[in-house]
This record gives sequence, structure tokens and C-alpha cells, in this order.
Amino acid sequence: MPQLVYKFLAFSILVGSIAVGYLWWDARNYLNSPLLLTSDKKLIYVEQGSNLTRLLYRLQEQNVVTKPHYLLWYARLFSTPNTLHVGEYQITRNDTPLSLIEKLLSGKVKLYSLTIIEGWNFNQMMAEINKNPFLSHKLKGLSDARIMQAIGKENVHPEGRFMPDTYRFPKGMSDSGVLKQAYAAMENYLQQQWPNRDTGLPLKTPYEALILASIVEKETGLASERGAIAGVFIRRLQMRMRLQTDPTVIYGMGKKFKGNIKRRDLKKDTPYNTYRRHGLPPTPIAMPSREAIDAALHPEEGDALYFVSRGDGSHYFSATLKEHNNAVIKYQLKGRKRPFSSYKKD
Repeated sequence: MPQLVYKFLAFSILVGSIAVGYLWWDARNYLNSPLLLTSDKKLIYVEQGSNLTRLLYRLQEQNVVTKPHYLLWYARLFSTPNTLHVGEYQITRNDTPLSLIEKLLSGKVKLYSLTIIEGWNFNQMMAEINKNPFLSHKLKGLSDARIMQAIGKENVHPEGRFMPDTYRFPKGMSDSGVLKQAYAAMENYLQQQWPNRDTGLPLKTPYEALILASIVEKETGLASERGAIAGVFIRRLQMRMRLQTDPTVIYGMGKKFKGNIKRRDLKKDTPYNTYRRHGLPPTPIAMPSREAIDAALHPEEGDALYFVSRGDGSHYFSATLKEHNNAVIKYQLKGRKRPFSSYKKD
């Protein structure tokens, strides 16, 4: 009797070994064979909360994979997570079930981009975010205050708080997620650069530097002039001269601005009318670039207190009001002497 048992056990082990060997051979062949794609490329979208098991059997229904159990065994053998990163995974005819499962487990999703342009205001930025087709839109239609609350920055004025840059994200990422990245980028850069600022600046806080940088950004046509423009504003602040910069007036006018500033606009007192009020406006007026922030913290030295556009993106800088008035006549009034309001300084 014991001999029969031993023979049965030996036979069972032999059969089991053959079966395991066959499964191993079959699995290895399958994992390294091409996927069954009907086109050169295919995007697999993983939704929030989706897991590997459901996804693989869905791909089996689409005839992309034929033996999902082998992929699940591989995943359990070499990886632990069953929850997948949200986004799109791109596969091609060159992919195998093995490369597919490795892409899924590594979270290498296809990324899309959103670019925030320096000089945009908050409304312009949100308009761009709202029309991006690859984001999950949760903030559309909310007030500015509710948007800031949604990203964890309640009671923070949104203007100027988001770093201009290109942000990459997977399909289905929330719009608030991109905003959080841009907010953190701006906050981190300000905190890093503030301790290295030039001495003697009339700026008390990083936020005041942000306000000034936003004005520099809106006034700058040539990147090379950022430092010179910042220098003009810094010297005016030090001398208690009004900044008298048109972009702040335009921002304060909001939707009332129709393309031209009139004399009555310069005379109307608002918190953003730097022709009427001393010092900086209460908030930034746009999203400043890193370069504009650097210019505000390290302004170019000199004696210029005025500048006027030459009409080609560059500016003419003047140290005296008389020189500035002549520059206005030359570059803005085409050489014709006539009354104008923008040159009346303090």
C-alpha cells in the first residue's frame, strides 16, 4: 500500500511539474508576444478609483489582451499596488503584454500641458484653464473667492499668485490641482528670492515685491528693460513720488476699459489709480514672471525717474521732467507740441 501512495505522489508531482512548466512557458511566451491592436496606437484611459483587475478584463473585452490572468499573476509577483494612476496610457504595436503591465504599474501616463502666460490676469488664466479639454473642471462658474477656498487659500486675493509656466498633467486631473501647483511655484520662488533682495529697497514684504513685479511685467516690452523699469519705480517709491503707471489704472477700470485711457480716467480716484495715490496698489495687477520678480528685487541702478514708449516695444528713460516731456512729444505725439496729461508728474 505505501508503494502505491509513493507512486501516486511521484506521479502527481511529475504531472504538477509538467503543468507548472507548461504554464510558465505559456505565460512567458504570451507576455512577450505582440498585443492585438487594430491600429498603430491606442490610448487606455484609467479613471479615478479604477483597479488593475477591472481594467485588464475590460481590455480583454476589447481584444487588446487575451490572457489577463497572466498579467495579474505577474503584477502580484513583482508589484503590490492594485490601484492605478489616473490618466491615459499609450500603447503601440511594438508593445507586449509585459510592457503594457509595466507601464500600468509604473504610472507612466500620457501628459498634456497648460501654459500660463506672464502678464495675464487671474480672469485670463481661468479662461484658459476652463477651456482645456483634458482637465476635470470643478471650478468653472465659481467666484474668485470660492476658487481660492477650493485650493485651500481662503481669504487670499488671487491676482498675481500663480507662477507663469507650462504645467504638465495627466488627462482627468482636476483644475484645482493645476492651480495648486502654480500657486506653490509662485509662493516658493518668492520665499526663496526674498532673502537675497538688494538692501535699501522700499519693499516691506514679499507680497509688496510681487505687486511691484506685476507692474514691471505689464510695463515691459523688452525683457532686457525689466531691471531699468523696476529701477524707475523703486526710485519713485523712495522719493515718495507717485508711480503714475497706466497698467494699474487699466486694472482698476476692469471691464470699463475700452482700449484707451482718457483724462477723466486718470483723475478718477480708485485704489489702483497710481496717478492719484502714492505707493503701491493694494494687490498685484497680473501674473509676473520669475524675471520680473528678480527685477523688482534687484532693480537696475541709475537716475531715471521717467520712461516713455518708443512705439517699438522699447522705452526712452529720462532723469528730468523736461527731458521726459520732450520724449513724450517726440515718441507719442509725433513731434507735435500739444497739451497732454500723462506727463504731469506730482
